[in-house]
Amino acid sequence: VQLQASGGGLVQPGGSLRLSCVVSGRTARTYAVGWFRQAPGKEREFVVAFSWSGGDTYYGNSVKGRFTISGDNVKNTVYLEMNNLKPEDTAVYYCAAVPSVSWWWAQDKTHAAGFDYWGQGTLVTVSS
Repeated sequence: VQLQASGGGLVQPGGSLRLSCVVSGRTARTYAVGWFRQAPGKEREFVVAFSWSGGDTYYGNSVKGRFTISGDNVKNTVYLEMNNLKPEDTAVYYCAAVPSVSWWWAQDKTHAAGFDYWGQGTLVTVSS
């Protein structure tokens, strides 16, 4: 499976942005997909993850109530809708995937090491 993230850019504090992650491959919809981010000088941080095959959606504490993940089964695309953006949301955002079967059994569903496939990242800058 291959992932292609896009949609990053410059946005003012309080603004909104939508990121896209195209998941290619015949079995794309059997994967769990997550978003992570990494700010300069900081470790990679979990943002959100879900499985197309069902189950719960997991959000990082810093984005709960502001970010929403969704999937388009026809386009094999996962979206990250980001609202009320803050300067501390500035980071390179990566989408990642792992077979849903593996993700469901994972003890920690938010750990970056649990995801096998990664996109190239897209930069989000929140600044006035």
